[in-house]
Amino acid sequence: MDIRRRNNVTVTGRAGGQVLLLAHGFGCDQNMWRLVVPALARDHQVVLFDYVGSGHADPDAWSEQRYGSLEGYAQDVLDICEDLDLRDVVFVGHSVSAMVGVLAAAQAPQRFSGLVMVAPSPRYIDDDGYRGGFGADDIEELLESLESNYLGWSAAMAPVIMGHEDRPELGEELTASFCATDPDMARVFARTTFLSDSRADLKTVAVPTLVLECRQDVIAPREVGAYVHAAIPGSRLVTLEATGHCPQLSAPQATAAAITEFTGGVR
Repeated sequence: MDIRRRNNVTVTGRAGGQVLLLAHGFGCDQNMWRLVVPALARDHQVVLFDYVGSGHADPDAWSEQRYGSLEGYAQDVLDICEDLDLRDVVFVGHSVSAMVGVLAAAQAPQRFSGLVMVAPSPRYIDDDGYRGGFGADDIEELLESLESNYLGWSAAMAPVIMGHEDRPELGEELTASFCATDPDMARVFARTTFLSDSRADLKTVAVPTLVLECRQDVIAPREVGAYVHAAIPGSRLVTLEATGHCPQLSAPQATAAAITEFTGGVR
């Protein structure tokens, strides 16, 4: 199988530089990174891709069985690393992809030298002693709404997720990204994302880790960032002066600067 075509892999930046593997979240694709790539590409080799079921990845490679769990998305990451023979990779994962990176690094630790977790959440549903930001009923209602009217859900939820009423173009971009995703594939990815519980996997992290959170984020509140930071010994927590769940779009300069500062200490 042609992995590069399957996952629409793009490689840019400085040959021989520290490898950054950028992974998008639910309802998105590699285009979500475009505002941070120019800054990162000056000193890094940047690898971008689309998960199967997203963006311009090969839809014929999708299966509900594989992509009904986060391990299926982690396998996409590992396939790309093997195909490109990537080593000493700093994995940069947005939202649910932060947990995908944790799983991938646990399975192939020889390939990864660091993790950057952008607005991560190991569990979206509140639990005893844990605040994920949503009640179980809230998530079930969200998923039922998504499944019954995906386009309507996208138009309503994307601006809320983006969190910038003063910059409606950002919400419109995320809406367009959601709407470009096949509804059946999105349904599976949504359930995989919002019903996941990766808290136990955090203890497997054995590489330098940067946790990037926004000062206000309805999807991953700051209690979640604090939890992830506490669960990964030696991790660094940085709170960006940004709101919403997508700082790579709303605060690209600050996001790129934080990543670059972190990678400078990894090599």
